[in-house]
Amino acid sequence: MADRGHALSARAPPARLSWLGMVGFGLMLALLAVALVQARQFSLLRQALVSGDDFGTLTIFQAETEYLRLRDRWHHELDDQTAPDPAALRLRYAIWISRVQALHAERTRGLLDDEAEYRATLDQIDQFVGNTQAALGPQPTQSADRDFLVALQPALEALGTPLHELSQGAAQRAATLLEQRANTVRAQNQLGLGLTIFLSVLTLAFAAIALHQVRQLRERRVALEGLADNLRQARRDAEAASEAKSAFLANMSHEIRTPFHGMMGMLSLLRETGLTPRQIDYLRTATESADHLLALLNDILDMSQLESGRVTLAPAAVELRTLLRDVEALMRPQAGAKSLALHIDADPAVPERVLLDATRVKQIVFNLLSNAIKFSDRGAVVLDVRCAPGSRELAFVVTDNGVGMDEATLAHLFNRFMQGDSSRSRRHGGSGLGLEISRNLARLMGGDITVRSKAGEGSVFTFTMPLRIPPAPAAAAGARPLVGEPMPRLRVLVAEDHPVNRQYIAALLESLGHEAHFSEDGEQAVRSAREQPYDLVLMDLHMPGLDGVQATRAIRALPDPAQSTVPIVALTADAFEETRERCLVAGMNDFLTKPVSPQKLQTSLRRLFGAAIAPAPEPATAQPRPWDGQAQTLVDEGAIRMALEAMPAERLGGMIESFLDQGAETVERLRAAVRNGQPLDLRVNAHAAKGAALNLGLAGLAATATALQEGASHLPAVEIARLVQRYESQLPLTRQAVRALHIPGILWPLATSH
Repeated sequence: MADRGHALSARAPPARLSWLGMVGFGLMLALLAVALVQARQFSLLRQALVSGDDFGTLTIFQAETEYLRLRDRWHHELDDQTAPDPAALRLRYAIWISRVQALHAERTRGLLDDEAEYRATLDQIDQFVGNTQAALGPQPTQSADRDFLVALQPALEALGTPLHELSQGAAQRAATLLEQRANTVRAQNQLGLGLTIFLSVLTLAFAAIALHQVRQLRERRVALEGLADNLRQARRDAEAASEAKSAFLANMSHEIRTPFHGMMGMLSLLRETGLTPRQIDYLRTATESADHLLALLNDILDMSQLESGRVTLAPAAVELRTLLRDVEALMRPQAGAKSLALHIDADPAVPERVLLDATRVKQIVFNLLSNAIKFSDRGAVVLDVRCAPGSRELAFVVTDNGVGMDEATLAHLFNRFMQGDSSRSRRHGGSGLGLEISRNLARLMGGDITVRSKAGEGSVFTFTMPLRIPPAPAAAAGARPLVGEPMPRLRVLVAEDHPVNRQYIAALLESLGHEAHFSEDGEQAVRSAREQPYDLVLMDLHMPGLDGVQATRAIRALPDPAQSTVPIVALTADAFEETRERCLVAGMNDFLTKPVSPQKLQTSLRRLFGAAIAPAPEPATAQPRPWDGQAQTLVDEGAIRMALEAMPAERLGGMIESFLDQGAETVERLRAAVRNGQPLDLRVNAHAAKGAALNLGLAGLAATATALQEGASHLPAVEIARLVQRYESQLPLTRQAVRALHIPGILWPLATSH
């Protein structure tokens, strides 16, 4: 019985809700009916105001009244005892004629029931008017003498009866219509009153049900609060049990690992003794099983320590790039065993020394890279360490071309003992704890791990943590700074189609002591790489004809191994992950985004040719100063300072002036592409202008060129034309903004032309 009562109470809310819905629906219908009644009453009232019944009746009455006045005046003119007054007679006649004309109106005609009688009366009036116009009209042609009046008096007298009958008919018709409207309005009022009563009853019913619902909800809330108290107590009990379990697991893991390490030591000693090939195979199997079991024990120990809160971090000053080299050294054999490319890179903005727990960071990165390699059968695994300018966050981004994951897998990926691909995990092993441990460690550091993935398209894991810079160590007295050994002068082939960019890269390479050779497109770059030896190729991606990716593939396909293995570094203004991946897959060794600073180029050279290259000098710091807000949007002062580290102010000023002088030609090429409907030409020219503007610190022109490049294929022509016009209008403003940078020793004076 109790169960049945519980079941009935569980089914009661839907019934109450259905009653509430029915009453609410009835209220809506009643409100709609009241609205319709009100609209009908408004329509009737409006019809009464505009129907013209009163006007028509008044018109007929006035016509009859003026007729009687005209007839009296007519008799007065025929009276021998009074003097005739033709002007007064004509005035009376004119007034009556104006009233007669109003009888011809449609709303006057619609007032009468008998159309034939009305028409006959009008015809009789029109005939009389036609006979009298000659003497009494506005332009009389004969005199209204006594003979004329006597002759037309019978016709005048004959008009009295039909006009009177017309007046009586109009009055009766108006009264009938008025009564009909009154009856209709009365019926509508009665209906509205009934609907109002019905609406009031429904409102009261709705209020009663709502009050009942509120009472039921209050009782349910009290019951839920009691249940919540019970759940809180149960949670406290469960947490206490979990802590006891974690402590037990930690103790047991320690107890198991102690003899286990002894067993693994004996296995390693056994390997040194003389064994048969069959025994060596048995030993290898036993060792692999022991390693796998030890990894499981380590995961369980880490998980139990995290749950019990016994994991503590030991942050210390770490050479981050040294840490990355250690990671690469350990992970490269694993990637090589599956013929996977492994790329590990740190953005130039990432500091050399950071404050972190190296052991725990390595543990997280190892886990992410190991998973990426485990679930990839092709392509590359990439670890990028990034730090946005001005950001206080360090990001380790691991990208792979593996099997990827669907939404269902992503939903439980970080759950305990869950594995992204159970079939592959069974082949490769794993406890299902690695990602949960890694995320818990990341959160313990104040960061997190996030993932983006699609089935069949690979995955991107991002481990973020707060960026903390250690204090600079105090220099010992008499200590001399360490300087890297000078390296031979590099022959660098630069594939770049924009002349200003070529000048800029040449200045950078010259400042670093290297020799620059240039090609204006991809085909020339391939031909130059085939004909002459180079130490390095800096490859722009967007070039006419053969682009940077195609040129890289062609160089990698050259038959001479020395030519085909030359290091190639991408130069592009596209900082997208897809572009980076496309370059690495094509065979490039590194990826530089514009604007290219001396620090970025030096970092890339250190990665490619070793640490013997001395690091580029740190950019000089200067106190920020207020300057015009519009100039800030047009010119990137930081980028200009960065360029000045590679060249004299006069040279950079000449390059900026040269670029701005070529602005008119650039605008003409852009407009020609718009006129001819060539989105590819528009995109190529806009990209070239964007890259040069970024290198020179001309932020406004770079932004407009970016909008043109990205919108070339989908924006309407009028919007493209507007962007081209904006680019043209920004040219003189940019020149003024650059010259307004009165920073001594940095960019002043510029060329004084124009």
